[in-house]
Amino acid sequence: MKLLKKGLIRGVIPFGFFHIISLWFMFQGSAAMSSHFFFYGVIVFFLGLASVIYEIRQWSFLRKIIVHYLVMLFTVFPTLLLSGMYPRDSVGDVVGVYFLFNKVGIFLFLTTYFISKWRYRAYMKAQG
Repeated sequence: MKLLKKGLIRGVIPFGFFHIISLWFMFQGSAAMSSHFFFYGVIVFFLGLASVIYEIRQWSFLRKIIVHYLVMLFTVFPTLLLSGMYPRDSVGDVVGVYFLFNKVGIFLFLTTYFISKWRYRAYMKAQG
């Protein structure tokens, strides 16, 4: 239950921030920008909520990666399709969004993985 609460906090706070920006654009008369920021908020909500997967100590790192990917596949990927930011007039369009989703996911995973490794190495070096 603690992880769920943590995840909700990590998701709701940035969602609220993006929702406020979305409302601002709506009041300014820019419905398209408002919609984009709303969907960015939904995506950030899912990312924040799913971030707690990596805090489950009983799971192996590989299991965490697989579960996180599946959660993103069933939450973020459909959000991208529903957002209207990408064409979805054909199967090829949807496949293109799927490949972009995976490319960005791999880039973000590798970036955060190497940053955490470098931080851990620096921490261990400082310890002695």
